[in-house]
Amino acid sequence: MLYWSVVFFIVAIVAGIFGFGGISAAATGAAKVLFVIFLIAFVVSLIFGRRRPKL
Repeated sequence: MLYWSVVFFIVAIVAGIFGFGGISAAATGAAKVLFVIFLIAFVVSLIFGRRRPKL
């Protein structure tokens, strides 16, 4: 998911350089949403992954 966030960010930068404002804004928005989802999934995995196994 972090990979796709970086891909959309790069697409946004390239589109911005070439003057495609609408595509750049859409790609930036997608990158932000994917990054937030990645952060939430990372925090949840940290919380639930640290439990001790039952004996």
